[in-house]
Amino acid sequence: MSSSKGKRKSPPSEPTPNPSLPYDLLLSCFARVSRLYYPTLSLVSKTCRTLVTSPDLYKTRSFLNHTESCLYVCLEFPPDSNPRWFTLYRRPNQTQKTENSSGYVLVPIPIHNSPPVDYRALVTVGSNIYAIGGSIENAPSSSVSILDCKFHTWHEAPSMRTERYYPVANVVDGKIYVTGSLEDSSSSNWMEVFDIKTQTWEPVLSPVDKRCSNIYTSAVIDGEIYFFGDNKVVAYKPKEDRWGAIGEHQNMDLGVFYRSYCVIDNILYCYRPGGIKWYDSEKRFWRSLKGLKGLSKLASCCVKLADCGGKMVVLWDKYFPSRGYECHTISCAMISLGRCRDQDIRGKVEWFDDMLTVPSSYSFVGVLAATL
Repeated sequence: MSSSKGKRKSPPSEPTPNPSLPYDLLLSCFARVSRLYYPTLSLVSKTCRTLVTSPDLYKTRSFLNHTESCLYVCLEFPPDSNPRWFTLYRRPNQTQKTENSSGYVLVPIPIHNSPPVDYRALVTVGSNIYAIGGSIENAPSSSVSILDCKFHTWHEAPSMRTERYYPVANVVDGKIYVTGSLEDSSSSNWMEVFDIKTQTWEPVLSPVDKRCSNIYTSAVIDGEIYFFGDNKVVAYKPKEDRWGAIGEHQNMDLGVFYRSYCVIDNILYCYRPGGIKWYDSEKRFWRSLKGLKGLSKLASCCVKLADCGGKMVVLWDKYFPSRGYECHTISCAMISLGRCRDQDIRGKVEWFDDMLTVPSSYSFVGVLAATL
């Protein structure tokens, strides 16, 4: 019987390298994955980190028709004058989920020197968020800044024809209409439109009697822009270059709840104490959104609604007396919407979860979705 001491140990075998997949194949695979998972994918390897930041990836997503709505949230934290941006991603290493929990988290975006923004003049066109005009050091501005949500970088667009303090901005057929907040409310530039294709601004004729000296918010419904201000609602239809009669849509007035609204599939929704309501444009009155199990006791002084790919995103904050009111928790819910046989609208809460802890001094600027 031979001794084991005489046996030689064979050298460890060299690991067989995995053959690299063709670049185009990797792009095609990654383009089919939700962007919510990109931060997790970037942890796999250097190649993956390069791919998720590649311009080719977003071109491929568009070519394959795999774009999706991605949520962006803007907050301010005084005394810092620069707003901070957050986006929704899949929570990494999610091993357990409780009932209705999301598995998602709001992640801060490392953007330096973000320009001042106002919620009324924040709009999205495709993968870009436009921040238009606004008061800078108590002076009106004509500047237009664009946040490229693919790569989270800011760049400048052509300035408006005139400076504005707190304008309202709306998108109709790929054009941006900016209105109001001029020192001279009778100016011919009370409304102007930005053509994204030609990168030019043009004035829009607007009768003086249709103007609001103080527009607190606006909304686009079925291609028509509705302006809320001066205790009246005025509508303008760009496609027909037609202004509606004053008082025609007065029942739509959002009142003091003008910061808590959104439009989804041409339906105006608004949060008011007691729940979320929607405006029945045929019968011209507000109706309660039913079916919101788990959110029936939603109560906060700060509630934000947004359209995210045809679903409603609701964000609200809450504070805890046990913590001395020093911090708030921002929570988020995703709600799908559907019509009933009686033409009523019901919502279904897909998930809700706590997202972020913030100091009580924070302020909520806006929430909107970009297509990526």
